[in-house]
Amino acid sequence: MSINTSKLTEVDVLVGTGTSTAGAATVNTQTGVITTEALATAAAGTYTFTLTNSLINANSIINVIVGKGTATTGGFVPVFCTPVAGSAVILLQNVTAAAVNGTVKIFFSVFNLN
Repeated sequence: MSINTSKLTEVDVLVGTGTSTAGAATVNTQTGVITTEALATAAAGTYTFTLTNSLINANSIINVIVGKGTATTGGFVPVFCTPVAGSAVILLQNVTAAAVNGTVKIFFSVFNLN
């Protein structure tokens, strides 16, 4: 098996950063990392986050990965992401037996297919 690399190109991508307030933040870059406000989401609980981003449209593909910020317990996984023009609603669920006890990092990338 081989991979045809003739169609691959190098792309420099600006990584944006933001801090959420009340479950929302604005970052207008193709990739980014957002630090949430301090959370105390219970085990099996959910956190709804709204990403405002001018690059998002209703057909965007948005990759979401969650990492710990200051939190030492709990752990979120993305459940769904619903893009609309200019923003996306991301639902995260704490899948551990302990409550989240601090900030988390939401890493994202936005892809728009032609």
